Amino acid sequence: MIRVLVADDHQLVRDGLKQILGSAEGVAVAGEAATGDEALAQVRQHDYDLVLLDMSMPGLSGIDLIKRIRIEKPSQRILVLSMHGEQQYAARALKAGASGYLTKDSATKELIGAIRRIGAGGLYITETAAASLLTQAQRSDAPPHSLLSDREFEILRLLAVGSSPTEIGEHLHLSVKTVSTHKTRILDKLKLGSTAELVRYALEHGLLDARPAD
Repeated sequence: MIRVLVADDHQLVRDGLKQILGSAEGVAVAGEAATGDEALAQVRQHDYDLVLLDMSMPGLSGIDLIKRIRIEKPSQRILVLSMHGEQQYAARALKAGASGYLTKDSATKELIGAIRRIGAGGLYITETAAASLLTQAQRSDAPPHSLLSDREFEILRLLAVGSSPTEIGEHLHLSVKTVSTHKTRILDKLKLGSTAELVRYALEHGLLDARPAD
C-alpha cells in the first residue's frame, strides 16, 4: 500500500484528490495538509511513501518546501501536482529533490500511474516536460531567467503577477528590504530597467501562470 500525504491549500482540491486516490487500488491517503508548514510537520511526525505536493501554499512552499522536506527526510518521495506549467518549474522542482512533476490538468489515470511509479522508487516526468528539459540542456542560448536562483525566480513570478514587495514578504516570510534587494538583483541579471519591463519579459517567456501571493 502506498501511503500518501495530500498537501494543498484548497479544501475542494484535497477532497477531490482523496476521492480519486481512495478509489485506486494499492493507494491510500494517510494524511493531509493545508499549508507548507503543516506538510513539513506531518512529514516530521509520520512516515509516508509519497507526498503529493502543491507548489503554491501559504507559508513555506514551492522549491523551499521541497528542499526542507528532503532535509528532514532525505529518502522522502515527492510528487509535485501544480498549477504552474512544466516549463517554468519542473526542472527546478526535480533539482530540489522532487521525484516527479504533474500539472493539475493531468488526467486521473496519469496521476495514479505517477504515484505508483514514484511509490515503487522510480521517477515520473511527462513527455512534454522531458522534451522541454532536453531542449534546454542542449541550447547554448538559455534564457536569462534560467540563471536566477530559486528564490529570485519565485519573486520574479510574484512581481510579474502584480504582488507588491510587502505581499511577497508576507508570503515568503521575508522583510520588504530583502524582497527589494532581490528585485534589484533580478532586474540587473535580466538587464531590465523597471517592473513594467519585468512584466513584459514574463509575458514574452510564458511565466505568468502564477497566482498572486496569498
